[in-house]
This record gives sequence, structure tokens and C-alpha cells, in this order.
Amino acid sequence: MAHVPVLLEETLAALNIRPEGVYVDATFGRGGHSRAILGRLGPQGRLLAMDRDPRAVAEGERIRDGRFSIVHAHFSRLRATVAAAGLNEVDGVLLDIGVSSPQIDEPERGFSFRFDAPLDMRMDTSQGQTAAEWLNTATEEEIAHVIREYGEERFAKSVARAIVAARAEAPIERTAQLARIAASAVRTRERGQDPATRTFQAVRIHINRELEELAQALPQGVEVLRAGGRLAVISFHSLEDRMVKRFMRAEAKGEELPPEIPMPAHAIKAGRLRLVGRAIRASETEVARNPRARSAVLRVAERTAEAACSG
Repeated sequence: MAHVPVLLEETLAALNIRPEGVYVDATFGRGGHSRAILGRLGPQGRLLAMDRDPRAVAEGERIRDGRFSIVHAHFSRLRATVAAAGLNEVDGVLLDIGVSSPQIDEPERGFSFRFDAPLDMRMDTSQGQTAAEWLNTATEEEIAHVIREYGEERFAKSVARAIVAARAEAPIERTAQLARIAASAVRTRERGQDPATRTFQAVRIHINRELEELAQALPQGVEVLRAGGRLAVISFHSLEDRMVKRFMRAEAKGEELPPEIPMPAHAIKAGRLRLVGRAIRASETEVARNPRARSAVLRVAERTAEAACSG
């Protein structure tokens, strides 16, 4: 079955696509958004796609379109990737954050506790430490910190203690092992949620440095936009959405100086972004068709005019 991206029409509207425009899909995934963007572009338009997952890049290379190119790169390399493609400014940047449905549905990737598979969890399988390698070497304090901060799991200490106890008996190498350990340590179950959910989310975020990547990518997304260009970001959990919301609000507010510092208004730097509408969530119809869309949040901002000062 073809992969259906979340908030597709809302995202296309948010990017305000011009037929001759230049756009960046910094999280290609399986290409649902990219293919839809190409459908809106004219002969002079251009779309540059990026993804850290080699399988996503291989999927993108199947698109035979002179207006399209794809690069194997983390989106924290957004500015350098745009420059290497010979582009100075672009009309829109899309970030669709987090693990993709195809990644979750491929058992061997180790993202999901629905399958018994090797504990990998790397989005970029060409480099970095696997989840199993980290879980078998990290200290109990490090594991508890990750599960508490990235999974917002109130039983983080108990889960970390159980992981360390279990690995003393045998290495933790498979998703089913981690799921059982987490379930044994989470004393109160949330309705409709597997007790391992928060632990798996936390480990995945840590292994892929997802929040660090996002923190680096957001300002680069603004820097590569021309005046009037749009930055559209889709997030799937509160940690990501909070970061995006705060970043966009800060960029819209502009330079803030202490009131005791005398400074004429025209000398204060204006905000680089203008917020466009409110946060957008999936409709009931879309959620019914695609349950993963239930947690999706789309935020949009527009690059302001290239003026050094407000006034």
C-alpha cells in the first residue's frame, strides 16, 4: 500500500507553492510530500530533497524528474546541503519530524515493540551506535535520564534499574526483550498505550539525536529562505512541538533588549519570521484513515523582508 503522508493538503497550502519556486523537503521519507510538491511545480520549479535514511534516499532516486534531486544528509546539514546544490535562497522548507511509518513497519529496523527484531533504531543505518549497543553500555543514571527527559516516563528510574539488572544476566539485543523489561517496571498502565511506548520513544530520540538535530535545523531553515518564503514543520510529540513553537515565536518577536538600555526603535533588529495562522492538527477524517496523524501538529512561519532593522 502506498505511504500516505500526514496533513498533506494543509502542508501544500502552508508552503504557498509557486510554480517557478524552489523548495526543500528536508525529510523525504517515502516521498509523499515531495511527489505532491512536484505536482504543483511548473517546468522551471525545483525541489531538493534530503533524508538521513539510505532506504529513503534509494526510494527518492527512483523519481525520474529533472526538477528533482535527493541527497543523503541529516537535516542538521540543511544550509550546507542547499549551498552544495548551487542554491542561494529557497521559497520553502518542509521538516516532517520523527520516525516515519515505513521505518516503524520494517521489523528489522527495531523501532517497534510490535515485532521481535534486533534493537537497532538508527534512522541512518550507515553510521552511529545502535540502541542495543547503547543500552548494554550506558550507566543506569544515563538510561534513567534519557527515559525521563525524552520519554516523559515517570517510572524512568525503575525502567533503568530493570534494564541494568537484565543485561547483567544476558545482553539486551531484541525489541521483545526491551518491551518485556519496560512492562515489568512500569507500575501504572495508561489506557490504550503499551507500557513500553515511552521507553521506546526515548531511546529512539536519544540514538538519533532527534532534538539536537531539530535545534540545529530550525535556524538554518530560516537562513536559507528568501523574503516571503515559508518554513513548515510537522511534529509528532510534545517535546518537538514545544521546541518548534518557542523557536518560531522567538524569531517572530525579534531582538529583545533590557529596558534600561536606551536604543531607538529603528536600531532594534526586527523578527526574521512572521507566524502564519495557528497550529494545524489532522481532521477526524484523516485520523480515522491514518491513526498516526492523531498526534501531528503543523506550524508555519514566513520569512520577513530582508531589512536589518525595524521601524
